[in-house]
Amino acid sequence: MKNAIRIMCMATIAANLCLTASAVTIETVHVGNVGNTADTRYDVSGHGAVNYQYDIGKHEVTSGQYIEFLNAVDPTGANAHGLYNSDMASHSYSCRITWNSGSSTYDFSGAPSGTASDWQNRPVNFISWYDAAMFSNWATSGSIHQGAYDTSAAAGWGSYTASDYTGITPHDSAAMDTLVSVYGKVYVIPTKDEWYKAAYYDGDNDVYYDYPTGSNTEPGRDMTEATKPGNNANYFGNPFLLDSPYHATLCGEFELSDSPYGTFDQGGNVWEWNETLYEWSNSSFRCKPGGSLFDFDYGVDVLHASAGGTGEPTTGTVIYGFRVASIPEPSTMAVLVLGGLTVLRRRRSD
Repeated sequence: MKNAIRIMCMATIAANLCLTASAVTIETVHVGNVGNTADTRYDVSGHGAVNYQYDIGKHEVTSGQYIEFLNAVDPTGANAHGLYNSDMASHSYSCRITWNSGSSTYDFSGAPSGTASDWQNRPVNFISWYDAAMFSNWATSGSIHQGAYDTSAAAGWGSYTASDYTGITPHDSAAMDTLVSVYGKVYVIPTKDEWYKAAYYDGDNDVYYDYPTGSNTEPGRDMTEATKPGNNANYFGNPFLLDSPYHATLCGEFELSDSPYGTFDQGGNVWEWNETLYEWSNSSFRCKPGGSLFDFDYGVDVLHASAGGTGEPTTGTVIYGFRVASIPEPSTMAVLVLGGLTVLRRRRSD
C-alpha cells in the first residue's frame, strides 16, 4: 500500500512586497518522513537522509515548460545568456525546440511534420546544470538573476564564466526561510539526497528500493504495463522502445510505475542534474542520477540505486535533463492544512 498526501501550504508574506514569480505550472509531490536514515547499502557514507520537508517535481521538466522559460527570458532569440542549445532543434534525438524567427518565438515548428503537438510533454534535453539553475530562479521569481542561485555577484554567469560557482542557498537554512518568505516558494535543483530519497525511499515501510519504481526487481519497458505492472521505465534497449522521431516517452507515460512518493521517470529518459558537487571530484562537476535512454552502453543498469554519474556543469548534451525541487515554506512560519487524498496501489518489495 502507498499513501499519497496532498499538502496545502500557507505562508505569511510581507504585504509591501511585490512578487513576480513565473507563470509556469510545475506539479510537485510532498516528501516528508523527516529524519530518515541514509541508505548505506552501496556507499558507506550513505545517501537519501533529509532532515526537512520539501517538494519535488512529479515529472521531469518538459520541453513545453522550457519553451515558456525561453520565451520569457529571451524573447528576441539573441540567446545572450546561453540558455538555448541549437542541438535542441537539430539533433536526431533532441526535444525539437526551435527558434522560429518568422514568429519571433521558441516553438516546435522544426518538429517533423504532424508531430509538433506531441513534444510539449516530453522531457527537455540538451540542458546544462546552469540552464537548470536559471530555470529554477525564473520559476521562483520571474528573473534568472533572483532565487536560490542569486547571480548578482557572479559576473559573466550568462557566458558560464562562473563554472565553479558555489554560492547556493542551503535548502534547510534560515537564509532559505527568508527567500521563501519573499517568494512564497523557492525552486531549486534537488540535492543528491533530496533526489535519492524521492526516488528510492519508502517512508511508510522505512526501506530503500533498488529502482525508482518501488521495486528491487529490474524494470521492464512495457508502456501498456501489462507485463511487470508498476515496474516499467524507458531505458536504452535495441530497438528503442519508441521509434523515431520521439524516443523519449511522455512524462508519466508509465502511469503505474511511480516511486513510493509519487514521482515518475526518475529512472530513464534523461539523466537529471543534482545540485550537489560530485563527492569524488576536486572540480566543479555535479552529480547526475537517473540514467538516460541515450546511454547506449548501459541499459537498465543506470536506473539502479548504486548507479549515478558526474557531469561538467556547462555541458548540455542529448543525455541531460532535470527536474526541480521546491522549498514551500519557512519552517518557523508554516501553517499546514492536511487534505485527504489516498491512493492505493500494489507495491512490490521483491
